[in-house]
Amino acid sequence: MIDFIGKRRWFFIASGAIILVGLVFMLYSWIAFGSPVRQGIEFSSGSMMTIRFEDEVSQADLRDEMANLGHADAIIQRTGEGDYLMRTGELAPEERDPVSGEVVVPSERIQIEEALQERFGDLTVRDFSSVSPTVSTETRDIAMIAVAVAAVGILLYITWAFRRLVKSFRFGVCAVVALLHDVVIVLGAFSIFGVLLGIEIDAMFVTGILTVIGYSVNNTIVVFDRIRENQTRNIGVPLEVVANDSIVETLPRSLNTGLTTLFVLLALLLFGGTTIRDFVLVLLVGVIIGTYSSMCIAGQLVVAWDRGGIGGLFRRLGRLLPRRAPAGG
Repeated sequence: MIDFIGKRRWFFIASGAIILVGLVFMLYSWIAFGSPVRQGIEFSSGSMMTIRFEDEVSQADLRDEMANLGHADAIIQRTGEGDYLMRTGELAPEERDPVSGEVVVPSERIQIEEALQERFGDLTVRDFSSVSPTVSTETRDIAMIAVAVAAVGILLYITWAFRRLVKSFRFGVCAVVALLHDVVIVLGAFSIFGVLLGIEIDAMFVTGILTVIGYSVNNTIVVFDRIRENQTRNIGVPLEVVANDSIVETLPRSLNTGLTTLFVLLALLLFGGTTIRDFVLVLLVGVIIGTYSSMCIAGQLVVAWDRGGIGGLFRRLGRLLPRRAPAGG
């Protein structure tokens, strides 16, 4: 039998190391791009257009032309279909005569399209989107609220569902901690993807995170529910024994669910196209981490708390903090 509970320290160390690497990349991303992960226009405002040229155009020439048009900081990427994805700051709208209503100055988007067409030949704007700073701020705030509400709801539900167990609140707290563990690792992974591959998060990323939360909690509840059943049947047996038996009993179910989901996500990642690539990537990382945390983190946290391990950790950290000198010394 695999001793999942006995090796919990190694699981905690492994998770800590993964989170630490993610935090290092988040810090670097914050310094380089102004946020822990590279944000799409939904969160940082700006304009984005996808352009297809009839003739071959080099990325360097396109970048030079955008610099001549006053957008030297434009982010230009080549897509798998051969199009160019260009992201700029928010583009100015057209100006109209207040009396006649005629366009006096065309929009900055039209100016860019005309200038690129004049230099590089015929082109097609396949997609264009623009988000103002106000809308991007609201979207970011709503995303954070959604994740926080999901975490609180899960805590309350698990505490209620396991109310017949002694210290049922601990199960809810540990489930939320395991959930946050998964979210932080996914954020760290996308910080790495942003630094190394230029991948940005958008509104679909938030949808993916909420999906990962649901998947991870579902796996965790399966393990916790088996712990509840085994505790009822084996009164007096130490919690670490019951928890380890429960994890082993649910292991086939967790692996089967995780692997079948991964096969589908890999197929979507390889053949689904660029439009859903980032969303599928969130789910792919989240399913792997969610399966891992349900077997190697959530139950281990409950046992560590029951045995005083978490309290001991805080006490050791407290002893490292500087102490105030006694008054009148």
